Amino acid sequence: MARSERIDLAVPRMQKRHSSLMRQEAIYGLLFVAPWMLGFLLWVAGPMLFSLALVFMEWKILSPPRFVGLENLRTLIEDPFVTTAIYNTAYYTFIYVPLRLVISLGLAMLLNQQIRGIGGFRTLFYLPSVTPSVAYIVLWVWILNPDYGLLNILLRQIGIEGPRWLGDPEWSKPALILMDLWGFGSSAIIFLAALQGVPEVLYEAAALDGAGRWKKFLNVTLPMISPAMLFNFVIGMIGSFQIFTAAYVATSGGPVRSTLFLVLYLYTTGFHFFEMGYASTLAWLLFLIVLALTGLQFLGSRRWVYYETGGEGSG
Repeated sequence: MARSERIDLAVPRMQKRHSSLMRQEAIYGLLFVAPWMLGFLLWVAGPMLFSLALVFMEWKILSPPRFVGLENLRTLIEDPFVTTAIYNTAYYTFIYVPLRLVISLGLAMLLNQQIRGIGGFRTLFYLPSVTPSVAYIVLWVWILNPDYGLLNILLRQIGIEGPRWLGDPEWSKPALILMDLWGFGSSAIIFLAALQGVPEVLYEAAALDGAGRWKKFLNVTLPMISPAMLFNFVIGMIGSFQIFTAAYVATSGGPVRSTLFLVLYLYTTGFHFFEMGYASTLAWLLFLIVLALTGLQFLGSRRWVYYETGGEGSG
């Protein structure tokens, strides 16, 4: 048999073997992802679709769901508590998130120094991030107590009469912001990783051009860590719109509904008043708000986020 004829016969066998291997890999791949897909369908997609159906129903849990059409949406538009909850949540988010970013970045720059024992300092500053939420909230409730709390005692030592903090409608949201800023370690770790990834040669080139520390920070550090800034900003905003534990444990939405956040109102509606249909409507409102704000952040990031592979805004 000629060489060309043997090659012609071998090619179909190789193609068949390759096709068989591809099918086998596909089967194995599906088997490996099947547990995750099953969990996603049962615990994420399924409940989301069920809650979407509840938007058009009235369900008191103990009685069967009853179709009410757009009644829950009409109630949402007319409910004054929704406006209050959105305002409180937006107030918290748009003050807390920028402060958290600035403090985390400043701490990360301090922890990026090459000094003895720096690993211990990094661990120390990260510890609050892994402390159980309820534990540190109870601690802060004591610190912010207007009569015998540590913070007001220290303020009295310098001649300042501290506010009532969690008991004052004007100070309750700033108090919660102060309380939650304590757990900035996770954001600082991400910034620290980004700072350590900045090539030293860029700083050397900037120094040759006569740049000082401030110009190096503006023209080298910030552009190079901008992806980490975007990540922390998006994750921080999503998390802040879901604030619940601090308000639930420390204030229960008071005083005078000044800490009635959207998730807290959703929880109260669903599990105190058993209005699951309206609670699902609030949940979808929260989802749409977070989705819209996240989309705007990604659209705006094209102007200021720099990726080494292709410049600003490129992936």
